[in-house]
Amino acid sequence: MEVFFLDLKILLPSRVQVETEVEKVSAEAQNGHFTLLPRHIDFVAALVPGIFYYLTADGTENYVALDDGILVKQGDQVYVSASRAVPGDDLEQLEDTVENELKVLGENEKKTRAVMARLEADTLRRFTHLGGVR
Repeated sequence: MEVFFLDLKILLPSRVQVETEVEKVSAEAQNGHFTLLPRHIDFVAALVPGIFYYLTADGTENYVALDDGILVKQGDQVYVSASRAVPGDDLEQLEDTVENELKVLGENEKKTRAVMARLEADTLRRFTHLGGVR
């Protein structure tokens, strides 16, 4: 019996996060969970943030926490493009890692909002001094 595999690539803006041969992949799209196997029809899906699962050709289970992304399956190629991806082989450890990253992102977002608020206030203050706003 011939065994078929898929070539998986998970692409981030700055690098290729994962490149491996897999037996199957599972993910969540806007309309629900799905699994792709070799010889599945070509497929495109808008992924929602969640856990992406794949089983490698040697039988190893792998998980990747993904941000929003796009999955394209064409022939035996599966491409996933996402802005952020956190790999892990243990779901509990992955949950902790993602939680820590979200805390950092949340803190950075708060700092960014504070800077933007100061910039907006400074811009309004300058317009007022120029006589642009009455």
